[in-house]
Amino acid sequence: MKRFITLFGVLSLLFSLQFIGGGFEAFAAGGAGAGDTFLEHASKGLETFWKFTGFYNLMDNPANLIMIGVGLFFIFLAIKYDYEPLLLVPIGTGVILGNIPFMEGYKIGLYEEGSVLNYLYFGVQQGIYPPLIFLGIGAMTDFSSLISNPKLMILGAAAQVGIFATFLGASALGFTPQEAGAIGIIGGADGPTAIFLSSKLAPSLMGAIAIAAYSYMALVPVIQPPIMRLIIPKRERLIKMKPPRAVSKVEKIMFPIIGLLLTTFISPSALPLLGMLFFGNLLKESGVTERLADTARNAMINIVTILLGITVGASTQADYFLTTDSLKIFGLGAVSFMVATAGGLFFARLMNTFLKGDNKINPLIGAAGVSAVPDSARVVQHEGLKSDPNNHLLMHAMAPNVSGVIGSAVAAGILLSFLM
Repeated sequence: MKRFITLFGVLSLLFSLQFIGGGFEAFAAGGAGAGDTFLEHASKGLETFWKFTGFYNLMDNPANLIMIGVGLFFIFLAIKYDYEPLLLVPIGTGVILGNIPFMEGYKIGLYEEGSVLNYLYFGVQQGIYPPLIFLGIGAMTDFSSLISNPKLMILGAAAQVGIFATFLGASALGFTPQEAGAIGIIGGADGPTAIFLSSKLAPSLMGAIAIAAYSYMALVPVIQPPIMRLIIPKRERLIKMKPPRAVSKVEKIMFPIIGLLLTTFISPSALPLLGMLFFGNLLKESGVTERLADTARNAMINIVTILLGITVGASTQADYFLTTDSLKIFGLGAVSFMVATAGGLFFARLMNTFLKGDNKINPLIGAAGVSAVPDSARVVQHEGLKSDPNNHLLMHAMAPNVSGVIGSAVAAGILLSFLM
């Protein structure tokens, strides 16, 4: 407290000396008095300060208030309803930061070269953050359920129909093939993959695509249950699946190695995503790199999630975001997500026509084919318990869920190789 008082006193003394000196100069020049000089400088200072405030700059673009409202809504959904809080809180805060009105030219905004946000956004623009997210996902994912019942991988592939259906829809609405490909990946319900692909094919639409992808991922518990109840009759929701077999350590170690080779040979363009996903899983399952796996699935993925969320949110400045194209993207994203969910459910029912006895699968798990890990698997579990309180589907649903992650990355690589 004493230091503060001393500092305040010194600053006050210096200001007084400057004021007195200005008065003497004005008096010697025969002009206005010291009081007039002070009032003139104070008036100009206040005017300059006012022009720097967000209140003044808001007059140039009042639409920023709409986006600030969107950011607050995201934070509300995350806190009140626990919808993807680890994503929506950073993104919502980023939306607010990106839409605070300011005077350009002072290296403040995300799109101003040399600003702090612009440097952080570099990781989004160049597709650096998504592979790091995939590394963390690989280090925290247990592929045992998929290894024990590999036929369920087909459901993860079937759910990707939403991606290609949306690609056709976006093309019909007038988007270029590259833009349509970036928009279509929203159907995979995989935010990092959507960011990675849009950074390569349609950087100008990245903000809208990323926000749409993460919004629909957060709304999985709202969107999927009505579709599941509509497509799957009650009698099929009651099907009980036999427990998955135990998976050996050797199988767990071999899976990421074989998966890496197989998927990257099919789709080399997805190497940054798939390579990091399987590398992270190998760190986890090898048993000799636990410290690295722990860093990848905890500290690193948390840091990258914060940076990704803030910068993606901040990229939604009203000037860039509130456009007709953004509205089209949100509409297409909703359709693609519903088509992807329905695709997984219908294909699960189709598979049951070829399966006999206790080999039949509960078609509800087809909804987990979208790669919103692990939320869509949890929704399947919840819906299964509503039909039968003793029917636990979570472990079975994780198989198409994790295969959906792989499937969306492969689909992104295929689109990239066709459209680049």
